[in-house]
Amino acid sequence: MNKFYTLFLSLIFAATLFSQQIDNGSMEDWDNLGSSTEEPTNWNSFMTATGGLAFFGSQQVEQSSDVPAASSGMYSVRVFSNSVLGIVANGNLTLGRINMGSSTPSSTDNYNFTNTTDSDFSQILTTMPDSIVFWVQFNAGNNADSARIHAIIHDEYNFRDPIDAASAPYTVATAGLNYGTTNGWERKSVPFDYVGPSTTAKFILITFTTNKVPGGGSAGDEVFIDDVELIYNSAVGLEIESNSRWIGYNSASGLHFSNEFNADETVIVYDLTGKEIVTGSAESIKGLILNPGMFIISHKTGSSKIISD
Repeated sequence: MNKFYTLFLSLIFAATLFSQQIDNGSMEDWDNLGSSTEEPTNWNSFMTATGGLAFFGSQQVEQSSDVPAASSGMYSVRVFSNSVLGIVANGNLTLGRINMGSSTPSSTDNYNFTNTTDSDFSQILTTMPDSIVFWVQFNAGNNADSARIHAIIHDEYNFRDPIDAASAPYTVATAGLNYGTTNGWERKSVPFDYVGPSTTAKFILITFTTNKVPGGGSAGDEVFIDDVELIYNSAVGLEIESNSRWIGYNSASGLHFSNEFNADETVIVYDLTGKEIVTGSAESIKGLILNPGMFIISHKTGSSKIISD
């Protein structure tokens, strides 16, 4: 095996070995399976909600054997909406906990939050992912409706989503996407925007909902979710203080670079055989759309792994 190819395999191995992932992102493990309170392990819905109206929470999550062809697992999670007294309750699945404080869907008393003292309602994260990817199948009664994912990396704080004034100072990065009805299973990739002001990653709060608008959509809207993963740049060749240099990718906007890259910095994209795909400045290849697959992007401080849709 030539030295060049060996280096690529070493980069991939290193990124895989040290990259922290979401617990039960595969949706294979379940709690209380077969009951009205079943939920995928490490994920939560209305059945484990808190707040003054938690008593009215209904089952809106269930195990499904409908999985994408690319999945190695047997199960996904089906999240669906209900109508309660004429008000649409969006399906809601989160790594945190749901607070049900008002019958008005848009009320600030309704939110998801990380409970940093309870591992059942929090996901520790101490690394800096570039993007979050997942498989999804969304079926809506109105094709104009959009479902939503929102992920927030934050400091040690009982962080709320939607983000309130008290939570905002603890924000490290956010990733959000509204997406319409899918044609069967589709793989989505959403980059993290390291907006700060905090730079201390301690937890990640992820929320999937059946509609981007609280109370929007209609009863019976459903979203199937599977294989939620975090994608990382390789740490090879990067100093600890340079972790803010990152390269992201999604199928809509292509390649994008953090502000720490100079516009004229030379970047080379290779496939896994070592074939050079393109060479140019960070500015000139920003927005480049790649074919599906895995690529190594070489730049002056090291190399980064990118997985494209």
